[in-house]
Amino acid sequence: MSDPTATARSLIWRGALTTRARLARAGGALVSPGLLWIIFFCALPTLLLFCVAFASRSDSGGIEWTFTFDNFRQLAGYGTFGWTSTNLAIIGRSLSIAAVTTVLCTLLAYPLAFFIASRPRHTRLIWLVVLTVPFWTNLIVRTYAWLIVLGPDSPITQLATYLGFIAPGQALYPGTFATCMGMITAFLPFMVMPLYAAVEKLDWNLLEAAQDLYSSRLRVFRHAIFPQTAAALSVGIILTFIPAMGMFLVSDILGGAKFMLIGNLIQLQFGFGSGNPPYAAALSLMLILLTLFIVAAFARLGGKKEDLL
Repeated sequence: MSDPTATARSLIWRGALTTRARLARAGGALVSPGLLWIIFFCALPTLLLFCVAFASRSDSGGIEWTFTFDNFRQLAGYGTFGWTSTNLAIIGRSLSIAAVTTVLCTLLAYPLAFFIASRPRHTRLIWLVVLTVPFWTNLIVRTYAWLIVLGPDSPITQLATYLGFIAPGQALYPGTFATCMGMITAFLPFMVMPLYAAVEKLDWNLLEAAQDLYSSRLRVFRHAIFPQTAAALSVGIILTFIPAMGMFLVSDILGGAKFMLIGNLIQLQFGFGSGNPPYAAALSLMLILLTLFIVAAFARLGGKKEDLL
C-alpha cells in the first residue's frame, strides 16, 4: 500500500508526480543563471563601490585602504578650503538637464506614439524600425554628428543668427541647447516605445464618450488618454530621466569642458593619477541611491495603475 502521507506531500507539475523538494530544485536551476548574473555584475560591483567610497586617495592618485568619511564630506561640499557650492551646482544642473530632456521627450513622444499607432498595421513595424535606426549607430558618432548640424554654416545656425540668438560666425555649441538636443535624440525612443505600446491598446470608447460629452482636447487627454497611459509614461520617465541624469558623453562633446554634469565629474575623478577614485565611488553611490529613490517613487505612484502589459 502507498503511504498516504507521502502522497499528500506529492505535487502534480507538468502532468507528472513530484515533490516540493524536487520542485524547489527545478526552480532553483531555472533562476540560478539570472541570479548569478545579478550577483556578479550588479551586487558585487556595487559592494566594491561601497568599499572604495570609504577608502582614501593615495599620493599617486590610487586607492589607499584607510577608512574615512572625507569623501562624503567632500560630496556635501566641504573641502580643504572650506565649503563650496560647486557640487550642489553640478547636481542641480544634472537634475535640471535630465528634467528638461524628460519633459521634451514626453511632449514629442505622445504625438509620435499616436502617429505610429494610427498607421496601418502592416506598416507600423516599418515606422518602429525608422524610430530605432539611430540606435544602429554608435552614440559617439551620433553625438559628433550634432557638431555638424549645429555648426556655424548649418541652416539651423544661420536661422538662429538671423533671429539674433547668436552672433554671426558662431555655432550653437557648446552650451545647454546643444546638450539638450543631443540628450533628446539619445533618449526619445525610450519614451516612445512604452507609450506606443499603451496607445495601441487604448480603449477608444472612452475617448468617444468624452468627445460626445463635448470635452475639449485637453480634457479628453486628461480624463481618457492620460489614465490609460500613465503606467507607460512612468516607465518612459524612468528609462529617460535616470540615464540622462548620469550621462557624460553627450554633455562632454556638446556641452564643452565647463558644462559638467554628475557623469562628467565621476568620469574625471575615476582617472587614476589625476583623479580621486574614492570620491568618484562616493559620487556613484549617491547617483545609485538617487536612482533607487526615483524608481521607488514612481513604483509607488504607479502601483495603483493598471500594469502596462
